[in-house]
Amino acid sequence: MKNGTSLSRILVILTVLFAALSGVYLLVGGIWLAKLGGSLYYIVAGLVMLITAWLLYRRRATALLLYAVFLLATTIWSLWEVGSDFWALTPRLDVTFFFGLWIALPFIWRGVASSGKLPRGALAASLVFTVIVLAYSVFNDPQEINGTLSQQQTAEIEKNAQGIPDADWPAYGRTQEGTRYSPLKQINDKNVGELKEAWTFRTGDLKGPNDPGEITDEVTPIKIRDSLYLCTPHQKLIALDAATGKEKWRFDPQMKTNPTFQHVTCRGVSYHETPAVAQAEGQGAKPAICSRRIILPVNDGHLYALDAETGERCAEFGDNGDVNLQANMPFAKAGAYEPTSPPVITDKVIVIAGAVTDNYSTREPSGVIRGFDVNTGKLLWAFDTGAKDPNKVPGVDEHYTPNSPNSWAPAAYDANLDLVYLPIGVATPDIWGGNRTPEMERYATGMLALNATTGKLAWFYQTVHHDLWDMDVPAQPTLADITDKNGNKVPSIYIPTKTGDIFVLDRRDGKPVTPAPEMKVPQGPAKGDRLSPTQPYSELSFRPKEHLKGKDMWGATIYDQLICRVMFHSLRYEGPFTPPSEQGTLVFPGNLGMFEWGGISVDTHRQIAVANPMALPFVSRLIPRGPGNPIEPDENDKGGTGSESGIQPQYGVPYGVTLNPFLSPLGFPCKQPSWGYISAVDLKTNDIVWKKRIGTVRDSSPVPLPFKMGMPMLGAPITTAGNIFFIAATADNYLRAFNVSNGEKLWEARLPAGGQATPMTYEVNGKQYVLIAAGGHGSFGTKLGDYIVAYALPDQK
Repeated sequence: MKNGTSLSRILVILTVLFAALSGVYLLVGGIWLAKLGGSLYYIVAGLVMLITAWLLYRRRATALLLYAVFLLATTIWSLWEVGSDFWALTPRLDVTFFFGLWIALPFIWRGVASSGKLPRGALAASLVFTVIVLAYSVFNDPQEINGTLSQQQTAEIEKNAQGIPDADWPAYGRTQEGTRYSPLKQINDKNVGELKEAWTFRTGDLKGPNDPGEITDEVTPIKIRDSLYLCTPHQKLIALDAATGKEKWRFDPQMKTNPTFQHVTCRGVSYHETPAVAQAEGQGAKPAICSRRIILPVNDGHLYALDAETGERCAEFGDNGDVNLQANMPFAKAGAYEPTSPPVITDKVIVIAGAVTDNYSTREPSGVIRGFDVNTGKLLWAFDTGAKDPNKVPGVDEHYTPNSPNSWAPAAYDANLDLVYLPIGVATPDIWGGNRTPEMERYATGMLALNATTGKLAWFYQTVHHDLWDMDVPAQPTLADITDKNGNKVPSIYIPTKTGDIFVLDRRDGKPVTPAPEMKVPQGPAKGDRLSPTQPYSELSFRPKEHLKGKDMWGATIYDQLICRVMFHSLRYEGPFTPPSEQGTLVFPGNLGMFEWGGISVDTHRQIAVANPMALPFVSRLIPRGPGNPIEPDENDKGGTGSESGIQPQYGVPYGVTLNPFLSPLGFPCKQPSWGYISAVDLKTNDIVWKKRIGTVRDSSPVPLPFKMGMPMLGAPITTAGNIFFIAATADNYLRAFNVSNGEKLWEARLPAGGQATPMTYEVNGKQYVLIAAGGHGSFGTKLGDYIVAYALPDQK
């Protein structure tokens, strides 16, 4: 009996100590937060915990009664702040609930002087009320929209996709219009749950000791006839048998990387077939060498053409199948200019662009866009986005404009108009622009339409003026002929952006189809810089309707949530387009963007789109030049940063900058979940019909629990005529299938590594397959690998 009493006293003392320490922490932190203009709740919580600790120490039953009132008030306050959002309620209620449950246990309250029924009953009632609130919130998510898309289809067949066999996926977005839609429906919403792994292929290409952190496997393979073609992170080109996954051939460009490369990645390859090859085959002739060819971009600034059947170099293309993209390039060095996305291919021209190292210096290569003869590799035209005459081709001893705005994301092509649509970024350095010339601003951060044959400007639409937030247009646009609610058919281009806006323009002339009025934005630039007084805001947008507030801050517990609230109120933040600052600026939507390189998927028959926006804030902080932060690199500097986050030197301008996700000290995002969604839009009305969280913390938390919180993504969805869409992309290792009409999850498969890629689907020998590259993403933190995984329905017995 004495041992039981002693143990009870020890437990009470430990409970008192916990309550007292929590009280001090919450009170001190709460006072700090209040001085910054934040919530007063934490001061109250700290005082209550201190008083509760004192009452428990004094063995007073009123400790239970006081805490019962506090828990009830905290639950009501939490509902007032965030509504019935389970994951937003969790950090407000987890510690408070479990502490209340602890002191309600008999071996604790019996250590307190006779507590009586009222205090115990009041505490039990408060605990039950909190449980009911949490249970209700699990099934009533205020962030989700639960509508249903119409199944009705338009009678017109997608004219731009004519000539593409249903069974094939011959371009990055299946079509060069970037729809990411397949007419296949063998796999559909009735049987997708039966999908099984059909085959797995391992490329053998893994991260090496000389690679930077930003090594990624973002490839979407293409499929023509019975073959698949894909590139690995180090741009090894591999041809596979589409039915079995057996390797046919491979080509290794022998790219040599080093840690200064900002990227080591390949999103895909392109295909070209000479018009006469099909006719010749029909007459029984064997196709000539390179009459079918694969075009491979390589990160060290080369472009290869290879025979699709054998992998042999196309000898008449450039220098034995190799075009040097570093020609006439200023500050040419491996890794500073990187073509990471597959080029657009027309009957005559290869249109190629590339990424330029962000935020390193004012002495970087050009973002020039070029057109090469598809057969010979001869340069046909150039469009230098930073030059006074963009179409001027430099002479032998001349070069393109350094640091001009670049186009690193996949482009789209309208064969009927012969227009290529290129997503354009900002001139680097990105986060300070006081030195930018009018020419550098003219074609920055927007959509550029060029005549694919001549390279002449058709139109340009700017999505961000004087971009200081790295708001590059990050994704392949999608071309679609849409009938609006008034019955008018418009040849449109859909442009997903990092800001969350989807700009909808007439692709013939670049004029808005969906209004995008200019709206006033925060002012007060850093010293020596300037700002646009307004920015365009599309009426089709996933951008949050309200600015972030202290109540939107999150954490695993009340303790790190308090720190996140203090950090939030310590930063400069006045909504989107808050200028970069020495104080530190909260950038939301963040530098990663609400949309990234994946783009959206559009079913033009149903006139709907499926999208996967993100919501993850970043923090940028300008670092004035001074000791340890020189304006020019020293003689030992090797160039490049090997990363797009962390310290970015921005040599040549008055500030360096740090760019990082907005995280708590425990490494959790400071903004409450969801951080990623899937959603569907009715393109006739631009209404968001349904929106769901996607992704779990299974592969990113210390305890691998499959809690669906809504995770950040890199990659895109694809839709099919079977009323399903497939997506991997999330920070957990899954490929999933959903019902297009309502967003219901129908199937998922565990991947052997991160699936930060866009899937594709095809048919061979009468069987439909769904395929995903599972190779992970270095800076995204997912598991690296070298897998290509295909799924199919089981054979009928």
